[in-house]
Amino acid sequence: MRADCANCFALCCVALTLTRSADFAVDKDAGTPCHNLQDDFRCSVHTRLRGEGFAGCTVYDCFGAGQKTSRETFGGHDWRARPETAHAMFTVFPVMRRLHELLWYLTEAAELAPARPLRREIRDALDATERLTRLDADALADLDVDAHRDGVAALLARAGELVRATAPGRKKRALRGADLIGARMKGADLRGADLRGAYLIAADLSGADLRFSVVIGADLRDADLSGADLTGAVFLTQSQLNAARGDRATRLPDALDRPAHWTG
Repeated sequence: MRADCANCFALCCVALTLTRSADFAVDKDAGTPCHNLQDDFRCSVHTRLRGEGFAGCTVYDCFGAGQKTSRETFGGHDWRARPETAHAMFTVFPVMRRLHELLWYLTEAAELAPARPLRREIRDALDATERLTRLDADALADLDVDAHRDGVAALLARAGELVRATAPGRKKRALRGADLIGARMKGADLRGADLRGAYLIAADLSGADLRFSVVIGADLRDADLSGADLTGAVFLTQSQLNAARGDRATRLPDALDRPAHWTG
């Protein structure tokens, strides 16, 4: 469930729409290759994406859907060599990406000690999601991925609540979907907080304690995580970290990497 760009046909550079913004320097329609894409499916500005105005590319994570679509669903036949497959490949990739994101969350949920009572349900959902990723291209294109996601989301919510219940102290802050853009939460005790889908854009979370918190879908773009403790934060992803700011003192779960652009 980690991106392996060497085994992908640069699907994120072609299949997705880009909108000129602080994250992307250009507008690009879905199905149109980015102008930075080379013939060998490599990016000509990969080592300087942020400086070239493509910070959004450094944040994006396909959770391994790129290589699954390229090598398994389409058998290693790329869209340049077989242009007749391009439309189908670009249609399937976003579906596969959503399924692989669910696999990431379910794999984590299966390892959460407080969620042990749900382990059978989680394992069944994990197996069912994995089976969906192995459907052929036509079936994936027609898949009602929203319906499957809704069922998984309800299960993940139950798992998250079991984790939150183990947080020390009585106050478990309910901040699901909260508008916390630019909020000053330096050093805040957010242990056990429900931050699902919260807007934490440019929030000051430096030194905050986020252990036992549920952060699935939380928008951490430009949030300051310097010195924050994220060990034990539930359903945190690499893309969330890549979108935020932090430093060497930021404590992270073992499964995630410290972003290269973090300083200090």
